[in-house]
Amino acid sequence: MKIPTVALVGRPNVGKSTIFNKLVGKKISIIEDTPGVTRDRIYGDVTYNNYKFHLIDTGGIDLSESDFNKEIIIQATIAIDEADVIVFILDGKEDLNANDFKIRDMLMKSGKKIILAVNKIDNEKRKNDIYNYYELGFPYILPISGEHNLGIGDLLDEITKDFSPQEETNLLDDKIKFCVIGRPNVGKSSLVNAIVNEEKSIVSNIAGTTRDAIDTPFTYDKEQYVIIDTAGIRKSGKIYENIEKYSVIRAMKAIERSNVCVVVINAEEGIIEHDKHIASYALEAGKPLVLVVNKWDTVKDKTIAEYTKLMRNEFQFLSYVPIVFLSAKTKKRIYTLMPEIKKVYENSKKEVKTSLLNDVIRDAVILNMPPSYKGKRLKIYFVSQQGITPPKFIFNVNSKGLVHFSYERYLENKIRESFDFEGTPIQIEFKNRNGE
Repeated sequence: MKIPTVALVGRPNVGKSTIFNKLVGKKISIIEDTPGVTRDRIYGDVTYNNYKFHLIDTGGIDLSESDFNKEIIIQATIAIDEADVIVFILDGKEDLNANDFKIRDMLMKSGKKIILAVNKIDNEKRKNDIYNYYELGFPYILPISGEHNLGIGDLLDEITKDFSPQEETNLLDDKIKFCVIGRPNVGKSSLVNAIVNEEKSIVSNIAGTTRDAIDTPFTYDKEQYVIIDTAGIRKSGKIYENIEKYSVIRAMKAIERSNVCVVVINAEEGIIEHDKHIASYALEAGKPLVLVVNKWDTVKDKTIAEYTKLMRNEFQFLSYVPIVFLSAKTKKRIYTLMPEIKKVYENSKKEVKTSLLNDVIRDAVILNMPPSYKGKRLKIYFVSQQGITPPKFIFNVNSKGLVHFSYERYLENKIRESFDFEGTPIQIEFKNRNGE
């Protein structure tokens, strides 16, 4: 099921970023804090009740003497094009101006659902003055305050009113879909060509759901696959700098449709911080990963063992992910990739018997007792697996407040040691025995 995209649009300083932070904040959606991973603040994922959507925080649209700045026009156009729903935000402390009408006209031409939200409405006087904004011609105005969390629930209700509830779809069809993501010029397209030409069994080229993604079905070792090629994800700069920030959104849509994500690193250039950011997008989406070190034929001063050590040090938050060394250009070691993709995909669907799982956790607790906190100690009563893609484990405990992140990591490692979950993230949730 396609996850909708929502864009926040408006003039500078109307409070878009405050509202963005409120919508993607922990009160609404669960955002995992992963050591070594820094999220760009350009997009976010929002979960509200049974709905999920991607959220874009656009730059403030400003009117120059004659027209929009060229970069701002492009930026706004892309945001509108990407979005299924647009939230047009106004500043409730200011009167309407020519800029607001210009933005209105631009949005009306899109044919998209538009929600008019007037921000900074935090007292009765401003609430009474809201009727002035009907001059824009919208039949319904939503008063909100991002700073004071007023009307945010109403805004979410309005955004998701026409959405379908997000079902637990595992993409378990007869084809394994995997996307190839990475920075520009790391060799993604060359890798795609090397893979699909290897067996010379391309069925067809099908345009994907985004402008920059191409789906190519092919057969490998009698197994049906779909490879999704994406545009390079550039490092985002300042909000007005360029349109490259939307490459993240396009990549996220490709990730969303994939069973496995292949993250490509340029061995010739080495590892940079942005490589980790790109890998984190797949991690946060709960997708199995394979790290590919491309252009391996250009590296003369390091062995695979030495470079693997370097990769493990840089990608500590992906210690469970396999690393493949190859050269897409020469097809050297290209044969090592597809078996890893299949393996991590199958691992993401793996189900562990409850009895075996509880035996492993019981032994882990005996070996290393949970630390005590204020005289109390965590007790684990029962563990069960309640989901796949990614595998999810529910721990029934006496008090989830006693769980230290280091002990949670310890339990995850014990699960990984006992059952082969290479390449796939796993989720652990603690629930109090009373159901809280």
